[in-house]
Amino acid sequence: MSQQTTVTPRTRTKTKPKTERPKLWKVILLNDDYTPREFVVTVLKLVFRMGEERAYAVMLTAHRRGVCVIAVYAKDIADTKAKEATDLAKSKGYPLAFTTEPEE
Repeated sequence: MSQQTTVTPRTRTKTKPKTERPKLWKVILLNDDYTPREFVVTVLKLVFRMGEERAYAVMLTAHRRGVCVIAVYAKDIADTKAKEATDLAKSKGYPLAFTTEPEE
């Protein structure tokens, strides 16, 4: 008598690792009392590709409140844009500054 062996196939389930979305960072415009409003609007249009009306509204918000979140990006993009905007102001002799912080 021969014994029959039953083979049950094993199915392997592949688990995909969950990729977390990168944390986003806010770019913040810091108001100062020296940089002309028109220059702030120009920087917002050039660096952050805002339209005239949006750039003016953002500038006014920063002027009234002292700071304004102007955009949210991945960290490296936020840092690059904040540096580019701050450097542009420095090159023209203005103390205008942009900073970044993690979004909650």
